[in-house]
Amino acid sequence: MSNKSVDEYLTDGMYGTRLPKDDERKQFLGTLRERIVIALTIGQVMTDKGLAKLEEAMKDNTQAKLLINGHVSYKFLKEEKALADKYQIPYTTITDEENNTDIGAVLTYDHAIDKEEIFITEESQPEEPVEEKTTSIFAKLKHWFGSTEK
Repeated sequence: MSNKSVDEYLTDGMYGTRLPKDDERKQFLGTLRERIVIALTIGQVMTDKGLAKLEEAMKDNTQAKLLINGHVSYKFLKEEKALADKYQIPYTTITDEENNTDIGAVLTYDHAIDKEEIFITEESQPEEPVEEKTTSIFAKLKHWFGSTEK
């Protein structure tokens, strides 16, 4: 039998039993990082940038389930839900009014899989070099009015 104090019993009764890794659960829509196959940020969900990677992960992990952030508008989640239906993966919308997270959707299992890389890295497009124009006002005026030299 445990030696809980009265305060611990009252706290558990008012707020529920504390879960291990509670901060991690708040960040990842109620699941733990060690259970996640792939995690999409809200931005990736809204722009459909991670859709191809999510579909690839769903093909390989048909026993997983999809957790969706309830704070993201339904119109941005149509494609993710359609993919889940296509691969017969159950999905749940998680709305936590007390906590905010930047995670938009998570493909997860009920057990640990310990995948090293769960986030999608966005391929950055090479930036075009910006030409610096250090033309003086006099050079611009000369160009506008034409050269008088012959």
